[in-house]
Amino acid sequence: MADTALPEDAAAPLAKLYGEPLLKLPNDLYIPPDALEIILESFEGPLDLLLYLIRKQNFNILDIPMAQVTQQYLGYVEQIRERNLELAAEYLLMAAMLIEIKSRMLLPVKSADTGEEAADPRAELVRRLLEYEQMKLAAHGIDALPQIGRDTVVPSVHIEKSVALRLPDVDLNDLQAAWANVLRRARLVAHHTITREELSVREHMTGILRRLQSSRFVEFADLFDPSRGVPVAVVNFVAMLELAKETLIEITQAEAFAPIYVRLSYTPN
Repeated sequence: MADTALPEDAAAPLAKLYGEPLLKLPNDLYIPPDALEIILESFEGPLDLLLYLIRKQNFNILDIPMAQVTQQYLGYVEQIRERNLELAAEYLLMAAMLIEIKSRMLLPVKSADTGEEAADPRAELVRRLLEYEQMKLAAHGIDALPQIGRDTVVPSVHIEKSVALRLPDVDLNDLQAAWANVLRRARLVAHHTITREELSVREHMTGILRRLQSSRFVEFADLFDPSRGVPVAVVNFVAMLELAKETLIEITQAEAFAPIYVRLSYTPN
């Protein structure tokens, strides 16, 4: 929608309401004192403002032109004093210090009692400005470092830990090698007596369980008696396999090529 044309002698509109110029404020309009706040520059304090004025105009911080800096500083303080008296109090203190330094510089230079040249009235102010600038640069450097929550995120992963001891499964080749070793030892003491003997697998199963009740772990080879011959060793091995099949015993090995151990799958009362 095009703006409404106004006569040349008409007053400038204060604002526009729904596209129409507003020439006069309503009599019942209430505007809170803090409804409009103007922020010229954001400074952290008087030293920050002074450093800004010096660096903006490329003044030598070791030879500050006090007249120009003081005039510019007082102009800024006058603007903030009209809007925020509490904020201006700190700046007014620095303004008094600048005026004092400016006044001292207008006086004739007098030598000290010791004969040395009098100190520059700006020396203390320069020292404070340099220290403040160093701290500000250090703060910017620290702020530029990566921060957790702003630049990086620390991932969190929940891992369930089990306290139960899980031994590795026995390799079939290791079990065969252990069984072959038992057979080889049994053949070394084999007798050539021909006899007929009835061997019970159940009886050997009971014997193995009884043996394991007294020890937590028993080495695989210790469960065989080579002196009783190969038939007894075979029946004893079959009994062990039956117990393992019925999960009454566990055949474990700590690592590859390590000794094989046998233990009960349950804890006797």
